[in-house]
Amino acid sequence: MKYYLLSVIQPSEGQPPSAEALAEIVGSLEIFHQQLREAGAWVFAGGLHGPESAAVLRPEGDDVLVTQGPFAEGKEYLGGVCVIKAPDPDAALEWGRRASRATTLPIEVRPFLHPADE
Repeated sequence: MKYYLLSVIQPSEGQPPSAEALAEIVGSLEIFHQQLREAGAWVFAGGLHGPESAAVLRPEGDDVLVTQGPFAEGKEYLGGVCVIKAPDPDAALEWGRRASRATTLPIEVRPFLHPADE
């Protein structure tokens, strides 16, 4: 088994979903997370505040500088993450497809470097 990161790609422009649409998305995500748990693929998932809430830390000599706000501005940002266990890339991509349908957003699927601890 390997760990995979499913990254939710959130657009920084446009209107947020209506309250009704957001409630439907939340319900779909709860179902998706339950499916992960039942399959033994669940590790962790969570949404993130917007990039304006970020702090970037940079080493400079013996010090570390802290800058409030995002490192880079763009048309998209990381809106949430889900860490899963999957036996192979195809299985991870299938979970990514399900996540994309649940969130209605693009999902990036990336493997971690090392196998999951069993």
